Amino acid sequence: MSDGPVRVVPVEILGQQYPIRSSLDDRYVTELATYVDEKMRAAALATPAGDSVRLAVLAALNIADEFFRARQAERAWQNVVEERAAQIGRLVDEVLGA
Repeated sequence: MSDGPVRVVPVEILGQQYPIRSSLDDRYVTELATYVDEKMRAAALATPAGDSVRLAVLAALNIADEFFRARQAERAWQNVVEERAAQIGRLVDEVLGA
């Protein structure tokens, strides 16, 4: 997923072709587009009469929800790691102080 020269990566989302200008790896950009396409198709199943803008907003909200939940889980895990590191530090201090 390394940055490189800017180039155009053609992708398809919900049947529409989009030329994406990016310095990211082509496969990564395609993977992102596939993910967005899946989210938009899921939104279309939930809202069959929705237009593409409405579907894009619903997909964006679902993706934002996933991101926020992942960020919250990461923060919780970071707190666990920090607490365990503090416990280890206290144990080391006890052993060295004895």
